[in-house]
Amino acid sequence: MSEHTFTSPFRNFTREEWKRLNGQLSHAIREEDLSQLHALNEPLTMQEIEEVYIPLAHLLELHINKFQELHAISNDFFKRNHQKLPFIIGIAGSVAVGKSTTARVLKKVLALLPHRPKVELVTTDGFLYPNKELIKRDILNRKGFPESYDSKKIIQFLADIKSGKSSVSVPLYSHLAYDVLPNEKLVISQPDVLIVEGINVLQVNSRRNGVFVSDFFDYSIYVDADEKNIVDWYIDRFESLRATAFQNEASYFHKYANLSTEESIAMANNIWNEINRPNLHQNILPTRYRADLILKKGSHHFVKRIKVRKI
Repeated sequence: MSEHTFTSPFRNFTREEWKRLNGQLSHAIREEDLSQLHALNEPLTMQEIEEVYIPLAHLLELHINKFQELHAISNDFFKRNHQKLPFIIGIAGSVAVGKSTTARVLKKVLALLPHRPKVELVTTDGFLYPNKELIKRDILNRKGFPESYDSKKIIQFLADIKSGKSSVSVPLYSHLAYDVLPNEKLVISQPDVLIVEGINVLQVNSRRNGVFVSDFFDYSIYVDADEKNIVDWYIDRFESLRATAFQNEASYFHKYANLSTEESIAMANNIWNEINRPNLHQNILPTRYRADLILKKGSHHFVKRIKVRKI
């Protein structure tokens, strides 16, 4: 072997290899659950759950169990009886790649593990600065870039969770209003597992005083796909929203409701090229190999390969 041969820190699995790692959940997911788990224009099948997400849940179960064993051993060593802390999973990836679906499905299958963990899901959208503040800073067109997030608030939330605080509130974001909801909060109360999903969660620039968001993660996942596929999915989603949510006069994007198909596709491409593509290349894609596991999707939104960091 040449001394210049690259050795990857990841184990690579084809979908066929990965699905053979499958375990069995003690409670089945119902077909009617599928419609609540997947996002717009993102197909989801029971086969996808069984072949991709159930093996992933059992891999994570190994990590969660070891995490809890270490907590018990530490309590014994320090002669303390501190309560166990949540196991935090970060999920990153591009706009339109399907992070939200991955997060929701993972929340569902992890909750079905034998010890029935309490699993909560938080998205980082709620930690965006309100539009009023983004306009004041002249960065509204950079929403989703690192500087558009209140990193201090994200770090404080994760620090509170990892310190064992009994109840922590999270701001909520409305995609209809395209803004943080000023008077609404999600309360997180001592989950066994917390999933934190967002494009920014593995970014090096998501920091406050040298502390990174990912410092609080016990496991991290990057949802990946070829950019051509992501662009196609983004345009398809924009088109579907134009015909549905954008028709609502309360929608921030109602101004796009009456575009023709050609105009809509052109607008989606323009938004992608001016905002989402630079953010992907400058801030999101470079974090891919910081993850513990990479789910690589094919052109039909289904996972085709899995990379797992070696231990």
